[in-house]
Amino acid sequence: MQLVDKHGKIITMKQQSKSNNTNQKETKMKKSLILLALVVAVAYDAFSQATATQNLTLAVNAVYKISTSGNPGAMTITTGTAGTDALTSVSDNSTTYSITQNFGNTVKVTANLDAALPAGYTLQINMASAQGTSAGNVDISNATSGSAVNVVTAINRGADAAKAISYTFSALASAGTLSSTSKTVTLTLTN
Repeated sequence: MQLVDKHGKIITMKQQSKSNNTNQKETKMKKSLILLALVVAVAYDAFSQATATQNLTLAVNAVYKISTSGNPGAMTITTGTAGTDALTSVSDNSTTYSITQNFGNTVKVTANLDAALPAGYTLQINMASAQGTSAGNVDISNATSGSAVNVVTAINRGADAAKAISYTFSALASAGTLSSTSKTVTLTLTN
């Protein structure tokens, strides 16, 4: 039996064997390409990602924080000037305060005592501020919880750290002596 190619030529056994080898190589190549494509597809699938989504609700509430570095030292008046009713006042500026607020520019610091001082004795406070307006020396002698006084006003949003607190205590000789008494000063950050 003789084989004829597409041009009508007779193909010998040797040529037929060569042709079969070429066809087998082409078939192997096609199978390899198909296998490679499957491996790539499986690998791509293995590295695929699944996703999930979440919805968040975010908010920032009004924050008012104030703290002090500690308590001032004892303030004792021990002298005066002859012929003058006003005794020599004493001061303390050993403490500081820090604030943080995000509410607005209408925030202020108020101060009050737990109980008013007797007549003839005066306690003033002065609070420095870089974020607001200091009222300077403010008399808090009669300021109680129901009548707190402004000591820093128009405080901007943000923080004011380690700002000086100064106290000045004064007395009139005509008021007499005052036994050692403890007073609580309340500083309130409010709008």
